[in-house]
Amino acid sequence: MPKKMPVYIQMHNQMREWINTGEWKEGTKIPSERDLALQFDVSRMTARQAVNTLVDEGLLERRRGSGTFVALEKVREKMSGVPSFTETVERQGKTPTSQLVAFHTKPASISEAEKLMIEHNEEVLIMERIRSADGVPICYEVATIPYKYVKDLSKKQITQHLFKTLEVEKGMRVDHAEQTISATWASESIAEMLGIKRGSSVLRLRQVSYSQDGTPFEYVRSQYVGDRYEFFLEATKK
Repeated sequence: MPKKMPVYIQMHNQMREWINTGEWKEGTKIPSERDLALQFDVSRMTARQAVNTLVDEGLLERRRGSGTFVALEKVREKMSGVPSFTETVERQGKTPTSQLVAFHTKPASISEAEKLMIEHNEEVLIMERIRSADGVPICYEVATIPYKYVKDLSKKQITQHLFKTLEVEKGMRVDHAEQTISATWASESIAEMLGIKRGSSVLRLRQVSYSQDGTPFEYVRSQYVGDRYEFFLEATKK
């Protein structure tokens, strides 16, 4: 005789169906655990267990001081090859956009010079952008590029199609990139630009891109909203 399904699993399955069918839409607040317990005629502990399971599955998310919400679908980047934010977003059926925050030249800092293998104080181009998917801010990005590689390119060529432009105009084909990912908290300025609360979790990515001859030509520091973006790594046993 089959074992009866636990009540919290039955409740979990019903709520998951509401999420999958769109009855509970992305980003909307769900009823409190007390209201859910009354609605399903179960104890608050059972309601909490069902909600916790959906949170663990990434379908719901708790926001401190605000309640529990249907999680927004995350933009997922598979970590293979040289990543492109635009291509990653478009593959998921969303529309990528960029808001230019700053675009100027300056002398390279010690860390920038080290990453790009150039002389300290050599002129570099700084490009700061807010990258979005379907109008929702995903990351704040600061790119540093040796100015000698882009000095005769237009602003549009640099901001919209840097890799493609360098390959066509300079013969510099992107060969590979080195990435470092860590977790941190959003500062007040970053939080404001990304439309999140100060202290929210963000994923910090540092990336150096190299041309086919091993020359580093771009150093990028990005901060991604933790609940809107995720990195996916597929590993195989050798």
